[in-house]
Amino acid sequence: MAVELGTKERIDFLKKFDPEIAELLECEAEKQKKTIGLIASENVASPLSTCLEGSIFTNKNTEGYPGKRYVGGTENEDKVEVLAIERLKKLFGCDHANVQSGNATIANSAVFMGLLKPGDTVLSMALNDGGHLSHGAKFHFSGKFYNIVQYGVSQENEQIDMDEVRNLARKYHPKMIVCGGSAYPRLIDYVEFRKIADEIGAYLWVDAAHIIGLIAGKVIPSPVPYADVVTFSTQKTLRGPRGCGVILCKEEWKDKIDRGVFPGMQGGPKADMIAARAVLFKECMTPQYMEYQKQVLKNSKALAEGCMEEGLKLVTNGTDNHLSLVKVTDLVASGREAELLLESVGIVTNKNVIPFDTLNSSLTSGIRIGSPLMTTRGAKEEEMKRIGHLIGITLKSKDDPGKLEWVKKEVGEIVEKYPMFSDEWNLGGE
Repeated sequence: MAVELGTKERIDFLKKFDPEIAELLECEAEKQKKTIGLIASENVASPLSTCLEGSIFTNKNTEGYPGKRYVGGTENEDKVEVLAIERLKKLFGCDHANVQSGNATIANSAVFMGLLKPGDTVLSMALNDGGHLSHGAKFHFSGKFYNIVQYGVSQENEQIDMDEVRNLARKYHPKMIVCGGSAYPRLIDYVEFRKIADEIGAYLWVDAAHIIGLIAGKVIPSPVPYADVVTFSTQKTLRGPRGCGVILCKEEWKDKIDRGVFPGMQGGPKADMIAARAVLFKECMTPQYMEYQKQVLKNSKALAEGCMEEGLKLVTNGTDNHLSLVKVTDLVASGREAELLLESVGIVTNKNVIPFDTLNSSLTSGIRIGSPLMTTRGAKEEEMKRIGHLIGITLKSKDDPGKLEWVKKEVGEIVEKYPMFSDEWNLGGE
């Protein structure tokens, strides 16, 4: 066997050495190609970044930071990490960036570790109202070691109740206020959050994991000028590799944040994944990438419009970003049933709790849908609106096998048009 194998040669060898895994790989590739992917936390990673995953950079131990490693021979890895940091600073206008976290949840945990002491009070968004488990859920370490107070959304409009945020902040005087989450379809008022944080002397941390691509593309406002800390992952709207967390922060907090990541939460980072991040951040600064993010937003609104034209109820009655939450219990028993029904016709979504949900997290009353992946494949507004209609038709046809078969055929015709990564967005060519 040659020392270096190309992709085709590696797959051929895998088929001989481990046919079971090779078969599963082929099945997954076929499944993704033939389904409409609407999970808001998923995307197809840029070929430019994925070519660095598993590269020779992975062989190096890079424990520590550039110029301060605990092992020798890391001069190239140091240059890669510095490039990634400098590109982030240019892209977002931040003071400091840490690119070592193994994922966004580790990055979030590092913020707790770096800026707070166990027992400190934190004000964060409730999980059922759109927050994230790493912001203080009882089953996460943040909920076990810190005093978590939670705010939610208004029953009137299902949007963040800023009066409640202000009142809770004044009552509990948290050391940190957290905004941003995993299932909130509207813009966040960073200016008002900053005012509240300043009034009580709290850190302001924005978790931008879901919306960071839209921020990079300058199609929605950036939290960087207002937040002490911003965290995000790279695989969602950013369209980069999975398993990468990033922390941006003000200059005065950089040492605490860096120590929170290493040695606070993890050992040495994967140098190949830092390299993948670095090339992604350069890609984010291209005009082509800006157009992609504009399309993500257009497609999200079109998808939501299609759902609403079928009579589906959307949380907040629409969206300002890449995702929508759909209440499904008027048509089916639960979000879980909706997820399975939609998957049976080739539309992949995920069940999701919605504000004031009466069902538990294993069932839920809603589903979450997003536009990034199908935008990466090349779909435009007309197609996304059509997909929204197909979602509604499917949910209304659970007892009509003929109609479901028709939807499945429609899905097949849609996905047949698009590769997994459209040439329109592929800066690296074939």
